[in-house]
Amino acid sequence: MSNTGMNMRGKITFYEEKNFQGRSYECMNDCSDMSSSLSRSQSCRVESGCFMVYDRSNYMGNQYFMRGQHRGQFRMKIYEKENFGGQSHEMMEDCDNVMDRYRMNECQSCNVMDGHWLMYEQPQFRGKMMYMRPGEYRNFRDMGMSGQRRLRSIRTKTSLQLNSFFPSATGLINKAQDPH
Repeated sequence: MSNTGMNMRGKITFYEEKNFQGRSYECMNDCSDMSSSLSRSQSCRVESGCFMVYDRSNYMGNQYFMRGQHRGQFRMKIYEKENFGGQSHEMMEDCDNVMDRYRMNECQSCNVMDGHWLMYEQPQFRGKMMYMRPGEYRNFRDMGMSGQRRLRSIRTKTSLQLNSFFPSATGLINKAQDPH
């Protein structure tokens, strides 16, 4: 383990089984390999701070941003076109398939009014993702997301079960700085 030097303390607990059951491993620092503490991790709970969780050792593989649970309302308005143009829809909960639910072929801008959100390039919260905190996002391409223009699923940032991402993860982490 190594400290990131961000002068921030966070706490995350990994569980071997789904629904926060089984043996657990609590962590407050960076950890490049948790396999000596847990044989697998199928759920986790972030109690404070925020973390990047990796599905392979040494900070390799897919990464997943995890943050402590937001207490309050979630609200975001998504737009089909850049600069808040075209069809729009206000969201207050997870959407596993934007195209099916809203009949939108593309999502190119948004206004996050409350809460923190994750936007994914594929349905069912799969593929590359963008982390969105409150603010106006006029053009995802300007954010360096040119290959990610077609966002297909969106979820609120709360405690997550890892089994929806990777069935037998070693749950490796690297703490990320939380600006709030």
